[in-house]
Amino acid sequence: MAKILIVDDEPRIRELIREHLQFSGFECDEATDGSAALARLAVGGIDLVILDVMMPFVDGMTCLREMRSRKMTTPVIMLTARGEEYDKLAGLEGGADDYVVKPFSPRELVARVKVVLARTMPTPREETGVMTFGPLTIDVASHSVKVDGREAGLTPKEFDLLVFLASNRGIAMSREKILQKVWNYDYYGEDRTVDTHVKMLRSHLGPCRSYIVTVWGVGYKFDPEAGK
Repeated sequence: MAKILIVDDEPRIRELIREHLQFSGFECDEATDGSAALARLAVGGIDLVILDVMMPFVDGMTCLREMRSRKMTTPVIMLTARGEEYDKLAGLEGGADDYVVKPFSPRELVARVKVVLARTMPTPREETGVMTFGPLTIDVASHSVKVDGREAGLTPKEFDLLVFLASNRGIAMSREKILQKVWNYDYYGEDRTVDTHVKMLRSHLGPCRSYIVTVWGVGYKFDPEAGK
């Protein structure tokens, strides 16, 4: 059973989320701000974080940046205020896996939690192949990506994006197709979501960043021969 950490300074919001998650079979833990969340995450055992952006003391964005700087790859769903595009983009660029806009439907949030966990939690049916492209090694079973033998430190969403592109080597994928396959459901996102994740993925790949090729007017493709 997956354990979800709910981080929000409003008790009513935490209670609403907790009730719906527990009804769906999840275990829940709670934190009232980013500092408390980081302390709880350091203990371990959390499979996903629901993280509010606007909180006193340590806010959600600061908490997310600190998580990723500490190499905590636990998937994160951000809760943002309606119409705050900056919060959405900043969250995605900072390593969030998804976002939900307040006021939100609890059923939608639970659905998004299930989708993110389905991508990030290993199952017995998960593909176990290893893909190697020069200095780049992608181990699907262990969710590990190495460049020149060093761990790349991808977020779960960046890993899924890389695996999808690499599994379709040489094929130009539209942003719409990437959203459908990588986000794995009717995602309420924009093309810019894909562009943001590609930018972050490239930044982690170092000398292999050129493997992710922009196909103008279409989207992206994986080509290890690019730049040679």
